[in-house]
Amino acid sequence: MTKAADIRAKSPDELKAMLLELRKEQFNLRFQRATGQLEALSRIKAVRRDIARVKTIMAERARAAAKA
Repeated sequence: MTKAADIRAKSPDELKAMLLELRKEQFNLRFQRATGQLEALSRIKAVRRDIARVKTIMAERARAAAKA
């Protein structure tokens, strides 16, 4: 699980790359769950929350840029 402070320290390009990586991981976890190979079910929840954190911070920065 990534902390919001760590995410805020990243550049916009790093955030996009991180979001892409998290979505790939989410896909792989869903695939593993469907085939019965997933052992750490809690990882799905953690990845979903990390995706939400990244998207929230990206949206905050977009709103701040639009205001300025």
